[in-house]
Amino acid sequence: MNVRASETVKLTNMKKIGILTLLAAFILQGFSQELTATNRTEKQLSDTTEVSRVAIGNDFLVYEKNQDGTRIKVRDRGMAILESLEGIGPKVKFENFAEEKEEETILRDEDENKESAAKRRSRFRGHWAGIEGGLNNYTLSDYSLTLPEEINYMTLHSGKSRNLNLNFGQLSIGLGRHIGFVTGFGLSWNNYRFDGNNNIEKNVDNIITILDPGEPLKKSKFSTVFFKVPLLLEFQIPTDRQRLNISAGPVGAIKLWSYSSMVFEDKEKVKSDDDFNLNMLRYGATARIGYENITVYGTYYLTPLFKEGKGPGAVDLFPFEIGIAFTIDD
Repeated sequence: MNVRASETVKLTNMKKIGILTLLAAFILQGFSQELTATNRTEKQLSDTTEVSRVAIGNDFLVYEKNQDGTRIKVRDRGMAILESLEGIGPKVKFENFAEEKEEETILRDEDENKESAAKRRSRFRGHWAGIEGGLNNYTLSDYSLTLPEEINYMTLHSGKSRNLNLNFGQLSIGLGRHIGFVTGFGLSWNNYRFDGNNNIEKNVDNIITILDPGEPLKKSKFSTVFFKVPLLLEFQIPTDRQRLNISAGPVGAIKLWSYSSMVFEDKEKVKSDDDFNLNMLRYGATARIGYENITVYGTYYLTPLFKEGKGPGAVDLFPFEIGIAFTIDD
């Protein structure tokens, strides 16, 4: 046997003794920590390279061997015994896998956070689409409901002045799982029921004034229909399996049509289509609070109901509405 062959045999024997010694230490340590995980032996092909892998204690101890060498890992530390390409014996290299594992964990957590944030935003559903019903009225610029004597004919029967809203085309833009912007479209019907035996009309000066029917009325009102678009910021507060939702924001609207109607005691009905000097465009603020799909809403318009100087008695009247909404998840 030549010297080179002798040295190779010695190194091979030392390699085997070192591996057996290290394995014995691992096994003793494994028993001292009462490892209960099932041992796993895997044999797989990576491209054209055969890899043998033995894992003990849920990857507590890992032994891997392929044509390039042997790798032994205990928790975050281990060593690699690499076969030398020059044929002068194996090379031993000690390794620390903690930094590699930490970097992989950070990258995985970042990916999960990005995905979870996107999923949270996509799961946000606002509360706008649905049907609303309530009461409407108007106030003076000082928010008083008591009208001046000269326009007392504009006083409303509060309990019978009602509004109906149909909201549709909802778009939810999530900023998170429980916060986001909500917009959409809506149609708003407002019925203003007069309390007195009168209605309204435009006089020769194109000013809104009282209309005396000359006979007792069973009911009298004028009505408007507006197309509206809101922009709401909504917060949702989880409670058990339900959510409390709170939202507020501006709302703009454009008038589609308006008319007045009178019903006499003999049930004869007179209807008149007119613009009644109403503002074509209006804007205001709305606020909503609800529990799941039942919501209480309120809207106050900052634009007067009638055009400036063309309304009853040249007094500005600001419409508002309150009611209950039944929303549908989009």
